[in-house]
Amino acid sequence: MPSPPRIHIIGRKNAGKTTLVCDLLQQLTRRGLKVASVKHTHHQHELDTPGKDSHRHREAGAAAVGILSPQMTALFIPADRASQSDADRYLAFESAFQDCQLILVEGDQHTAAPRIEVWRDACSQPPICAEDTEIIALITDSRHPHKSTARSCPETRSTLYSPSS
Repeated sequence: MPSPPRIHIIGRKNAGKTTLVCDLLQQLTRRGLKVASVKHTHHQHELDTPGKDSHRHREAGAAAVGILSPQMTALFIPADRASQSDADRYLAFESAFQDCQLILVEGDQHTAAPRIEVWRDACSQPPICAEDTEIIALITDSRHPHKSTARSCPETRSTLYSPSS
């Protein structure tokens, strides 16, 4: 079975990426779609809890660590074991996401997958799409996103998205 399509929501810090992803998840699932999400970060975060058994297993040399509870399943695969390519690292989610119709990723500005940028007037920097011609859409609160940009960003329509209240 082929992997579901993956769309990345990108943007500058505090542009509203998380708000958009959460609103999209609510709207799409309300319409009956099964949607997975991934939070991509370039920061070094310890995802497991130091001192907990699962973390101790990994520190003791486990190549991967899984956690199963009545409410949740988690899998920790150290980056040194996973492929160094982010594109290949998304493959680790394939079995968990195979019954989904869409994967929304918050972040990963440099992926080859389709990207939609969120940009607000309050951002001090121009939209990323001003320099990156591969971004497929721009969602903004501005009628004229950064007029001084080197190229035009994708056409925007204010009616495409309205934040949930």
